Formats: sequence, structure tokens, C-alpha cells
Amino acid sequence: MADDIKASAITTEAVSAIGRRGAFSVAAKLGLGTAALASGIGAAFPALAQSSAGLPKKPYKFVFVCHVTLDQFFTPAVYGIQDACAAFGCHYQWTGSQKNVVSEMVNAMETAIAEKADGIAVCLVDPTAFDASTAKAAAAGIPVIAFNADVPVGSPNKRLAYIGQPLYQAGYNIALKWLKMVPKGSHVMLSIGMPGSLNEQPRLDGYIQAIKDHGDGITYDVVNTGVDAATEISRIGSYVLSHKNVAGIFTTGGSDTYAAGFVSQQYGLAKKGVIVAGFDLFPQTLGYIKSGDMTFTTDQQAYLQGFLPVQQMYMYKLSNGLVGPADTNTSEAYVTKDNVDHYLTKSRFEGSVRAEPV
Repeated sequence: MADDIKASAITTEAVSAIGRRGAFSVAAKLGLGTAALASGIGAAFPALAQSSAGLPKKPYKFVFVCHVTLDQFFTPAVYGIQDACAAFGCHYQWTGSQKNVVSEMVNAMETAIAEKADGIAVCLVDPTAFDASTAKAAAAGIPVIAFNADVPVGSPNKRLAYIGQPLYQAGYNIALKWLKMVPKGSHVMLSIGMPGSLNEQPRLDGYIQAIKDHGDGITYDVVNTGVDAATEISRIGSYVLSHKNVAGIFTTGGSDTYAAGFVSQQYGLAKKGVIVAGFDLFPQTLGYIKSGDMTFTTDQQAYLQGFLPVQQMYMYKLSNGLVGPADTNTSEAYVTKDNVDHYLTKSRFEGSVRAEPV
């Protein structure tokens, strides 16, 4: 009874003035129980005792501008977009370029701005090409979020946030992992599909810096493998045949990682002690890890790279900018033979099935 009397002494005005957390601090000093105080706050603020009706569904239209719209890496990303739109009542358009043509992506952004999209998510694969369109969108009140690839630190680009893997750091960290697996003083091959592209070049730069910092005599060649599987397989295969001493093949994208696994299986590289590792979860790549032809690959959570931009643009619009987008690191998890079975299960979150989650 005494506790109840003390709790009632913390009036509505006092709770308003010091806030909920401050009220609990005062209660502790007075020797009040939290249950008693919660009862007092509930009386002062009846709304706190009621459950929320939830966020409203809004028919916002969000445009996603991708550099490789048909690449299988983005299948779970599109599922993430669909699931987020279903949750928040929004709509989306998936557009951009099929083959990393930056001018096509810029045109897609300009179209989205002209059609008054409620938000734009874009893979910023070029350090400057998107600056003018992003500034134009910002001036029109359209939030722009980068996903999967981002402009360099210090860029004047007016995108509000980046959602994806910190690519340079990911490359550096992954190199630290495979550097422990290759013999000191050995020679390795590093591959990149499109030199200079901001979704792969930072990873390669991270590889090279890690070799410089911790390579212990490791030497390397950088091979431009191209952007289609047939070319990648051909170039990696040719390199292997002409460099019998190669101790490792380390890739920077989903497609060249798959190609490296193909070549490893074709020539039995794993049995010869060659370490093969890279990025992303193409079904073929997971199969090569399962068979032992690849050592590991890196998961960057493509599903979240679709879901989170919708969520953040929705909250930005709903709150009139009070809830701003935030930089988000989606993942740096490694898939090895020890855990690959978990990834091989059929899942919408990895893009292997269309079925809605239950």
C-alpha cells in the first residue's frame, strides 16, 4: 500500500518532465518497485498500456536501379523487395542495366525522378556518374539509397545511406583468411570481372593491401576475367594451365567465383592443394564447396539488400524524414564445407525457391 502511495506521488507532470527512463531512476532512489511505478505511469499515460495498431500500409512506389538486372545473385534481393513491399503496402520497379552499362542505369534514375518515385535504391557502381541524378532526386524530395555498391568515402554524392557489405574491408578480411591457407612465398591469382567497378574493385584493393601487409612473400597476378561465365571459365582455365605453380585462386564477384569452382573441378585443383575462394552463393558455387572443389565463399545477405532499402525508404517517407536511412552492413559470413548443407536447403532467403516464408 505504501508503495502505491509513493508511486502516485510521481505525478503526470513529473513523468512528462523527466521521461520514462528518468522516472524509473527516481523510483529506484525512492525504493519503489518497478511494478508499482509502471502502474503509476500507466495511469498517467493510458496510451502506453495499449498495444500499437501497427504501421500503416502505404502505396509508395520505390524504384531499384541495378547494374546486372538478370544476375542470379539478385534473385533473393528481389524476394526481399517483394516481402518488404507486402509488409508495408508498397510497390516496386526493378530496372537498370543487364550488362553493367552505367548510362542505362543513369537513364533509369532520370525516368524514376520524372515519374515522381517515392524513393530510389541504386547500385552505385561508378564513383561519379550518379552524382547529378542523385542531387536532382534529393532536390525533388526523393530519398536515394545505395545498395550492393557505394561511392568512395568523401564523395559529394547525396545518397542518404549504403546498405550492403563494406567491400574494401570485406576483401581485406577475406584475404587474411586465405593467406593463412597458402604456403609462404607462393603465387596466387586474383580475378576481377570489371576493373574499376565499385562492386568489385574495392574487394580487389582489399586483397592487394592484405597481401602487402601480411603476405609473407606471396606474389600475385590480377586477371581481368570478363563479365560472362564462358569468358571467365576460359580465362581462369588458361591461367591455370600456364601457371602450374599457382597456389590459390581468389575471386571478387559471384560469377567469377562460380567460374573458379568450375575450373577447380575440371582440373582437380583441390586435390593438388590449390585454395579457391571468393564471394556469393550461386547454387553452383555451393555445390563446389560441398564437393570440396572450393574452400569457402562469402555471404553478403542479398535478401537484406532488397528488404532493408524498402524498409528504410518507407520509414523515411512515413516520418517525413524524421527517421532517416542508416548505413547497414548486411553480412560477412563464410560458407565452408562444415556449414554448406545449411545453405543448400531450399529457401526464399537465399533465392532457391519462390515460396513465401511461413
